[in-house]
Amino acid sequence: MSLSKKYIKLAKEVLQLEASAIQNLVERIDKSFLDTLELIWKAKGRIIITGVGKAGIIGQKISATLASTGTPSIWVHSGEAIHGDLGRVTKEDVVIILSNSGESEEVIKLLPVLKKIGTPIIAITGRPDSTLGRYSDIVLNVAVEKEACPLNLAPTTSTTAMLAMGDAIAVCLIKLRDFRQDDFALYHPGGSLGKRLLLKVKDIMRTGERCPIVLPETPVKEVLVSITSAKAGAAIIADKNQKIKGIFTDGDLRRHIEERPDLLSCKIKEVMTKNPVSINENELAIHAMKEMKQRKIDELPVINAKNQVVGILDIQDLLSAGL
Repeated sequence: MSLSKKYIKLAKEVLQLEASAIQNLVERIDKSFLDTLELIWKAKGRIIITGVGKAGIIGQKISATLASTGTPSIWVHSGEAIHGDLGRVTKEDVVIILSNSGESEEVIKLLPVLKKIGTPIIAITGRPDSTLGRYSDIVLNVAVEKEACPLNLAPTTSTTAMLAMGDAIAVCLIKLRDFRQDDFALYHPGGSLGKRLLLKVKDIMRTGERCPIVLPETPVKEVLVSITSAKAGAAIIADKNQKIKGIFTDGDLRRHIEERPDLLSCKIKEVMTKNPVSINENELAIHAMKEMKQRKIDELPVINAKNQVVGILDIQDLLSAGL
């Protein structure tokens, strides 16, 4: 067997083993899982997640997922916990401990102190009969037949099972808390995700001198000067009450320049695109981008609740905003 075939076969075996380990968890979703959800949902404090080694790293991810989806959670390394970080824990909290063996020294040392504090303990372990399992109020069994590691030593399949169980808990809590898109956006203000969920048209539209708005009677020559001065790609035509009558874009200029020798002296109402599509200033910017892409336009007039022009949105503004 060639090197490539050998390792393709091995990689497939790893994925099959890990997929099988997750599939086996399905049969273990029982009352213990429901008790876990209820305990976390009703907790007055935070969800403290702890562990060591690879299980600890999985715990960090689970804690991060919970925190970002409406369940206050912090990660505490078990080794640091027994050297002072247990001061972060109160009886109002719930502690989730991850340990495949349930016998990790740092974890075991935590148990008597947590009992003294009065904090409920949820164990995610591969050995429900371990010291951790016996000390815990609720045990979630994530035992696997074997690790994907050929030595059956490095945590692989076991940590995958832990991660999947943590995701199952987090997703159920999202439903229990009726956690919505707006809530998610609150905790994700940065990056492209935050921009998609939070950024509104009014946050990036062009206004004032950067948004040329002219009356229908304005000569085309003056409109072009306004567009150039504003470094814009279009001008909005509106009446005295700021109600949109049309739009005049670079594309309109190219279409009319050969047809109308007198174009520059024409009134803009004669060559504008009438009744253009517009968007409300409070719409999400990502919705504006979808509209512009669908209609294949580069400029979009922006209106307020009274249907008055308040700005213009250029496709370049959306791109510059990271959308």
